[in-house]
Amino acid sequence: MSAPRRCYEAGHRPKFLVVVDDAPEADRALYFATRRAARVGATVTLLATYSAGEFQHWFGVGERAREEQEAEAKAHLARFSARAREIAGVEAETVVRQGERAEALSGLIEEDQDIALLVLAASQSSKGPGPLVASIAGEAAGGFPIPIAIVPGHLSDQEIDALS
Repeated sequence: MSAPRRCYEAGHRPKFLVVVDDAPEADRALYFATRRAARVGATVTLLATYSAGEFQHWFGVGERAREEQEAEAKAHLARFSARAREIAGVEAETVVRQGERAEALSGLIEEDQDIALLVLAASQSSKGPGPLVASIAGEAAGGFPIPIAIVPGHLSDQEIDALS
């Protein structure tokens, strides 16, 4: 059972959560979330994850790999934060988590009761909508603790503007 949402209580604001990665469709999710957040008075939270690494038994190598992965995740967040400001003047909150993306996502939603919407974008690939969209929108969707918005990856800025 997920903690109750508090995003519309006094002293709280709803947050739209976007998962940041290299996928081209991640920009579509960010674009929709920031435009919608600006329109309704919400904020945007950006989540970047990185793996624990393959070299855990070699402390120095493993630590260096984690540092590099964390730095890359922070660089992604910086680019997406700048893009959020560019799109709609929205200052995004950023979160970096180590570990498996779905677990980090679930943990963040459980911890932050102001997160009101998860915004994902579906890939245009013939291989499917992308692993995160497939896993969350599939079997897990019925038990997910918050609403999920899935933005079609092919939508242009102008098409998203009309919808958000």
